[in-house]
Amino acid sequence: MEARSLGTPVPNWTPPPRPLPGPAGTVLTGRFVRLEPLDPARHAVALHEGFAGRPDLFDYLPILPPEDAAAFRAWAEEAAGAADPVFYALCDPATGRAQGLAAWLHIAPEAGSIEVGGLVFSPAIQRSPATTEAMALMMRWAFEAGYRRYEWKCNALNLPSRRAAQRLGFSYEGTFRQAMVLKGHNRDTAWFAAVDGDWPALRAAHDAWLAPGNFDAAGRQKHALSALTAPILAARDPALGP
Repeated sequence: MEARSLGTPVPNWTPPPRPLPGPAGTVLTGRFVRLEPLDPARHAVALHEGFAGRPDLFDYLPILPPEDAAAFRAWAEEAAGAADPVFYALCDPATGRAQGLAAWLHIAPEAGSIEVGGLVFSPAIQRSPATTEAMALMMRWAFEAGYRRYEWKCNALNLPSRRAAQRLGFSYEGTFRQAMVLKGHNRDTAWFAAVDGDWPALRAAHDAWLAPGNFDAAGRQKHALSALTAPILAARDPALGP
């Protein structure tokens, strides 16, 4: 009988721990940002103020733009207690003020897979080192906890999100057509992922980009993260060009 391949063995596989929500969750601290488990009492007011007047920040998310501060607080109360997604507030390390949201979701320890998403960044931190560092810190926690696969999925129409995924070192894996109906519209979903074999090189790329020496006196980068992660990609997103 011809031998059949069953895939690469994964000896002594042990599922990693789930990230914990609320006060039991891990605080992730960097130079530009501190990620704190979402706490409505600490974060809701600042987040609502930071997102105010920008319903477009929620266009591609299942989250609806909150109508007012009370509605946002109610959403935060529900989200903060959830086991999946596990939401974090992106806080300014100097002031403690919350300026954005991010989450781990589709958490599957038995498969060693976890996704990052639910990203809402206030204008104060958009296109800043804080958001890049937040993504690097969350990826680091996942791989160092023992996850084998770290996913990024987004609406295929959301080109900024697709660019961000590739810049961070997520490899393009395809687009799922008619993946869902979201807010009354079709959503095709672009899939990206990094795996544990990518992680040592990705960590080095992230660390190199975030290093103080990579920024001049005006805070401008000297080397682009996309250039540092490009050699690591298993596949590039064709929607973004060469």
